[in-house]
Amino acid sequence: MTKEQVAHDYLSFLEKGKMDKVVDLFAKNGCVESPLYGVLPAVDFYRDLANDTMASILKFDGLFFEKNTNRVSLLFEYIWKLKEGEKVQFKVVDIIELNTEFKIEKLTIIYDTVKSRAALEKLRKNRMQ
Repeated sequence: MTKEQVAHDYLSFLEKGKMDKVVDLFAKNGCVESPLYGVLPAVDFYRDLANDTMASILKFDGLFFEKNTNRVSLLFEYIWKLKEGEKVQFKVVDIIELNTEFKIEKLTIIYDTVKSRAALEKLRKNRMQ
């Protein structure tokens, strides 16, 4: 497995909604830092994301490597359709930190949450009613 393969597998599994396969890319103690969900173990983050998501469309835009590190960054367009049908679209940078076995130790997600935060809050509010 290579850094590039992990990154491409991650995007592919995420877009197809194969959250179990996404979680399999993580180390046992792997975590995700997200602007909407906070810092969570990978299994909890992807469970919560799956519960909120009807569909995801990802448009790959770039893969960036840092010399002499186990980090790789992905740039992509994310079209996120939430369970109640609302759709938001935004650019995302995911920074993947790998261990020596090419398992993800930490994934940091960076994007502007202006539209997605409002959509997620609306979804959660509707669930509570």
